[in-house]
Amino acid sequence: MSSDVVLNNCVSKMKKAFDVFSQDLASLRTGRANASMLDTIRIDVYGQKMPINQLATVSTPEARLLTVQVWDQNNVSLIDSAIKKSNLGINPQIDGQLMRIPVPSLNEERRTELKKVMGGLAEKSKISIRNIRREANDNLKKDLKDKKISEDELKNFEKKIQNSTDKQILELEKKLEDKEKDIMKI
Repeated sequence: MSSDVVLNNCVSKMKKAFDVFSQDLASLRTGRANASMLDTIRIDVYGQKMPINQLATVSTPEARLLTVQVWDQNNVSLIDSAIKKSNLGINPQIDGQLMRIPVPSLNEERRTELKKVMGGLAEKSKISIRNIRREANDNLKKDLKDKKISEDELKNFEKKIQNSTDKQILELEKKLEDKEKDIMKI
């Protein structure tokens, strides 16, 4: 594998790790209703675990209300119990195949708890990014050992990988900071 390919794979994987972090943050509840809040919930149906958006239409008609229009009547109770078991702190009201989910405003205790959850998600993503860096550096060292690259090229690529790592972690911290400000707004 050429060193340029190693570098490109590294940058690509770091970007994916950042995207996963962004999706996880979007699923956290701020004070407003957001259809992506339910994205992390999986329902065991049809012999597999499926996200709610593959079993129903999720929309936000009001700032503090989510509606879930379930396509199959048999899945209503399964979706209801999965939402109640999630740690989102929301409770659906069922009306046939339509579920109304009022999103209560956040209290101070829940805001602090959400900050801790976000910090954990950020740390998990940082670890993932660092592992990607380590894996890329190991591949480069293997190329050096196989005499595919020189010492100078190794140092140059390691520096580029470190710059990518620093950039992704900085972006991640900025995104985390913005989300924390959003959650702490009353």
